[in-house]
Amino acid sequence: MASIFFEDRHADKCIEFYFKKNKKWGGRDRRFFAETVYDCVRWWSLYWQLVGKKASPKCFPILAASLWHRGVAIPDFDEFEGLNQNFFLKQFAEVKEAYVKEAFPYWLYQWGKQELGPLWDELVPYLNHPNRLVLRVNSQKGDRSTLIKDLKKEEIEAEPMLGVDSALIIKERKNVFTTKVFREGRFEVQDGSSQMVAPYLNVESGMRVIDACAGAGGKSLHIANLMQNKGKVIALDIHSWKLDELKKRARRNGISNIETRPIESGKTIKRLKASADRLILDVPCSGLGVLRRNPDSKWKLSEERLKELREIQTKILQDYSIMLKPGGLLLYSTCSILPSENEKQVENFLKNNSHYRLLKQRHIYPSRDGFDGFFMALLEKGS
Repeated sequence: MASIFFEDRHADKCIEFYFKKNKKWGGRDRRFFAETVYDCVRWWSLYWQLVGKKASPKCFPILAASLWHRGVAIPDFDEFEGLNQNFFLKQFAEVKEAYVKEAFPYWLYQWGKQELGPLWDELVPYLNHPNRLVLRVNSQKGDRSTLIKDLKKEEIEAEPMLGVDSALIIKERKNVFTTKVFREGRFEVQDGSSQMVAPYLNVESGMRVIDACAGAGGKSLHIANLMQNKGKVIALDIHSWKLDELKKRARRNGISNIETRPIESGKTIKRLKASADRLILDVPCSGLGVLRRNPDSKWKLSEERLKELREIQTKILQDYSIMLKPGGLLLYSTCSILPSENEKQVENFLKNNSHYRLLKQRHIYPSRDGFDGFFMALLEKGS
């Protein structure tokens, strides 16, 4: 916990470090450790208050609070001696402040309330729910029903996700990365709502598509799948190491129509002017829609950073849109739930670019759709 809160390390990387350090742990041990770390991070400010703000991030009262909150008995360790479960539960029942009870920084809770009103109250509890593990089937290497059968052979139970043809929900969280079907490139881990983004772009085989904020390439790979590995997907990002990861994933997936290009300067964008049939801008954002997967984000985010991200979004949307051909489609997306990062950005762009028109947009909310929060807006560039 000290690494996450005081050394600014990401929770998933810390968990991965301890997994490598303790290779003898079985699946149950790994699952319990990961769930407990994420729970402590998710509810940090609440536990901190309930133990009297006297504990260090690595102390046992925080761990005990996590176990009690989840209805798990604490082990009979000397370190837990003197801790009182009834006192904890009484303290928990007496918490009045909503931002404390829901374990959010005060400023962020107020910000969300201001932007979303009553919808914020609906969303917040769901942002603290652990997410389900969802896979995207690689259609280049088989269909969903066959993958379900092959996962079962490896003692992993999966079921189809309704409404998303490419998605499978894992019934009990397990390490899917050690499976034979993963090594064969039969699937990628990708949340259900994220899998709704690429189809929104309405790509076709043979098109030239630019994914301008590709990262490690989850959506680039999905787009390539939808194009049946035909045409060209140009994946751009400012971080070369992320594109290197995309190359590895593409090889495993059997995808050959993705070309990666690091964005070294504005010239990278200018060279691609009016060259894309489709353009996706999955811009950097606050990540408030994916707090269930990345609970430490709410503690690392600041007002200054949120304002900076909105400026980055505005600039990317304006500057990168030149890569789209007349008559082409642009998809703007975020994993945020805040209007200031979503429809407000689109509205401002349309005011300054009259040759674009909004075709449709969609919000995905954890409270209503059951998966990560996302926003998508599809725009058409005039001929």
